[in-house]
Amino acid sequence: MKEKVNDISTRDLTLKQLNVLAAIARTGKITAAADVLGVTPPAVTAQLKLLEVQTGTALFDRTPAGMRMTDAGRYVLGIQSRMQSLLDECRDGLMEMRGLSRGRIVIGAASNAKYFAPRILAAFAKTHAAVDIDLTIANRQTIAAALEELRIDIAIMGRPVDMATFNGEILGPHPHVFIAAPGHPLVRRSRLALEDLASETLLLRERGSGTRLLLERILLNAQVEMRASMQIGDNEAVKQAAIANLGIAFVSAHTISAEVAAKQLAILPLQGFPIIRQWYAVHAKSKALMPAGIAMWNFLTTEGSAYLPDAAKSARLATSAT
Repeated sequence: MKEKVNDISTRDLTLKQLNVLAAIARTGKITAAADVLGVTPPAVTAQLKLLEVQTGTALFDRTPAGMRMTDAGRYVLGIQSRMQSLLDECRDGLMEMRGLSRGRIVIGAASNAKYFAPRILAAFAKTHAAVDIDLTIANRQTIAAALEELRIDIAIMGRPVDMATFNGEILGPHPHVFIAAPGHPLVRRSRLALEDLASETLLLRERGSGTRLLLERILLNAQVEMRASMQIGDNEAVKQAAIANLGIAFVSAHTISAEVAAKQLAILPLQGFPIIRQWYAVHAKSKALMPAGIAMWNFLTTEGSAYLPDAAKSARLATSAT
């Protein structure tokens, strides 16, 4: 006997129900979601129950620690986020059509860009004070997914893999180097090759990081296999681990200028380094930028390079070590 599958009827789904879902996901509690929405907990429970009936599946697991989203819940939340993005576009467009000079822009920045992206946004805000700017910082994979799902208007990141999906304009050079603690034996060497690093412990960013993807490509092309590695979740933790002499790391030169100047870190003298990539301003081709977004795009592509870290100085620091 076949198991009966609940029918799925999304025709009667409402924005109110989807907003309830988003509030519960954000807070993890029915009562907290009710506070955010300005309604009673029973009203939130009723809307969630109706939504689960209409979708034919559980959207949350009820646990002692709170409400935990199921895979189905995360999928519906993604739809809600895209719908909210479209509604925000509608609002901003209508405001501009009425001659209002304000709007909202959602900017994404790859993790390495957090060291200069706020300076760019601050410069833009000086001449666009009425524009609200939301900044999201995450690894490359997360930012690219948010762009594709239209949850981000514009991103500052490395070159997008799929140029058929995204528009990208170069902002400026982005050097990458190997680093270690100043007392590390390799720092005292006059010249190194990648093969000389094979016996070292390599401090790695998390999977999905653009820096890690670049490093894996470099090692693969050079046919160098590292003996040991340690995965660490963000740039600051990687730098602190290198300072503590837990291993060597491959990083953006834009992230270590302060530590190199303070002699907490040293750039390893590797032949062929620094590796120079490029920073890009990126947006999805399917994303209709509103006037505020167009103004930001124009600012990034014409003036953004002036706010990048001094790539020439980063390169000199690196080459002076070789």
